[in-house]
Amino acid sequence: MSFSRRALCAMAAAWLSLGLHGSDALAHADDAFLLARWIASSADNRGRPFAIVDKKAARILVYGGDGRLAGETPVLLGAAPGDHSVPGVGDLEPAQIPMAHRTTPAGRFVSRPGRNLTGEHVVWFDYHAGLAIHRLRANAAHAARLQRLGSARPETRRVSAGCVVVPVAFYEKVVAPTLGQGRGVLYVLPERGSLQDVFAVAGDD
Repeated sequence: MSFSRRALCAMAAAWLSLGLHGSDALAHADDAFLLARWIASSADNRGRPFAIVDKKAARILVYGGDGRLAGETPVLLGAAPGDHSVPGVGDLEPAQIPMAHRTTPAGRFVSRPGRNLTGEHVVWFDYHAGLAIHRLRANAAHAARLQRLGSARPETRRVSAGCVVVPVAFYEKVVAPTLGQGRGVLYVLPERGSLQDVFAVAGDD
């Protein structure tokens, strides 16, 4: 598998258009490029569709199994910083989860489409922790969260209980036709450790 020039250019543009500048923008782009190159060279996705989430940039890029970019968008992520889930967090209702435990964990996750308790179609990536990629929901917080999704400040998009929340149109047009059809892989970049701490990625010599 190899990545198209369009996919790689789009990846760089996505991170460089976030209002980040200088070394911060380059750091995001470098990590995303390094991970994408590793996925391509190692075929770690096993031909399955996959996505890369950069928590520092609060953004997701979704790819088909052939490495072609399907789409990218800002996302809402866990309100608390951290690269691990607290044991037992999946047994709690979202409103009961302490703020410090509302993390989106880093790592490699095998994703599976399914339904939550209300029958909503979601893409689970850590079922036991109750974590999924899902649409922005039409509830009392909808207007405020929609405004957060449109913010150029990644920290403003840190508001979920840990799930990866995407715009409705993006879910229906990009996530559902790729990750929503069967098993996939979700790669979540760390925000505290290095890329090498989480993935078997070799840095440049």
